[in-house]
Amino acid sequence: MSTQILMPALSPTMEEGKLARWLVKEGDQVRSGDVLAEIETDKATMEYEAVDEGRIEKLLVPEGAEGIKVNQPIALLLGEDDEASAPPAAQQAPVAKAGGGGSRNGGPRPPDAQHSGDDIASAMSSIREALAPHALPDRGESEDERIFASPLARRLAQNKGIELRAIKGSGPRGRIVKADVEAARTGAPPLKPAEAVPAKSVADTPVPPAAAAGMAPLADARLFYKAEDFDEIPHDAMRKSIARRLLSAKTLVPHYYLTVDCRIDELLAARARLNAASPKGEGSYKLSVNDFIVKASALALLRVPEVNASWTDTAMLRHHHADVGVAVALDFGLITPIVFRAEEKGLVAISNEVKELAGRARTKKLKPREYEGGSFAISNLGMFGIREFTAIINPPHAAILAVGAGEERAIARNGKVETASVMTVTMSCDHRVIDGATGARFLGFFRQYVEDPAAMLL
Repeated sequence: MSTQILMPALSPTMEEGKLARWLVKEGDQVRSGDVLAEIETDKATMEYEAVDEGRIEKLLVPEGAEGIKVNQPIALLLGEDDEASAPPAAQQAPVAKAGGGGSRNGGPRPPDAQHSGDDIASAMSSIREALAPHALPDRGESEDERIFASPLARRLAQNKGIELRAIKGSGPRGRIVKADVEAARTGAPPLKPAEAVPAKSVADTPVPPAAAAGMAPLADARLFYKAEDFDEIPHDAMRKSIARRLLSAKTLVPHYYLTVDCRIDELLAARARLNAASPKGEGSYKLSVNDFIVKASALALLRVPEVNASWTDTAMLRHHHADVGVAVALDFGLITPIVFRAEEKGLVAISNEVKELAGRARTKKLKPREYEGGSFAISNLGMFGIREFTAIINPPHAAILAVGAGEERAIARNGKVETASVMTVTMSCDHRVIDGATGARFLGFFRQYVEDPAAMLL
């Protein structure tokens, strides 16, 4: 009997994706670990590896198909001892494709493919039965004794005299695969396949409907304009994700804001000296003001650990390290890759890492673990000449620092007016986690490190 290959959840927050490219074709033999396809999520394009061995019987989803829900069948895999079988109705359900309509190939449906209401209801009933959790292959066991395992895993367990009932499967829906049997034989924990992702994280806060957020639904903007007066650009997956997450954050997280001005004359001088001392060729570097800000934020988080925290409904998560996200503007949206353990890294290491992460973000090559999680974030618009602004917190963080441009300003000092390079920063705080005085203490340490960079060495 055929085994379904399901759309994987490549990150804790993924709900649907796009099948960008098949790397196998029908009839191909595959082994565990072979790359089957490239899956595009809202922020990255990732390779999807096979969990079991066998032959690709049928590809159920065409290349370029969008909106494929997690755990939806995308292909059928035939084991060595299995015979080809027609896919059930659930596997033949149509998949939305960009620019397509009607049939799988985008053309109109033939007359004999149109169904009455009774036919559709009957088909939906068949689909529900096929997708029911108990609808597993019947291999002669009773309902209580039924074991969900791949053919290869069954043969391997039989040859090695291993009892399948004693093995916990790591495959889709708890399915026992080859790696589980080998791990049971060696005593080592099996590697989790791509589908075996953790439960949704704290960051995956559901978006409430307008009524639940205390707002009236907004009218569709298209009602106010003539069709010839605008171009309609469909939302891509990243823009939908940004809208969903930021609406959730802004309506569910109680923001408040703290603003301070920082003199950065010493920072600019230190940056100039360090860049002038950069070696030529290999090992060269060019530090930015933002690199100093990342380091100063990380050290301030250690001084005020109450800010280095995340909210959950049952407890506060106090993080052990300063994992600082840096917002990167892309042509198609926004992403916040993370500099992990920033408190342990020097300025050159931070600079190189941010540049490398930003480069891969622009080509959608980041892995989910490189932009999900973290404990704090920085959004810097100073390079665009923005003097000051406020940013929306990116859950599960409890704060985000909005950094404006460093500019010459007139300031009063010791009864005299003089000029200085001043940078305005505004911290958005989650009031459930950070009290006002706590946020103020954090900004005090941050300003100390920025105004006297040598203090970062203490």
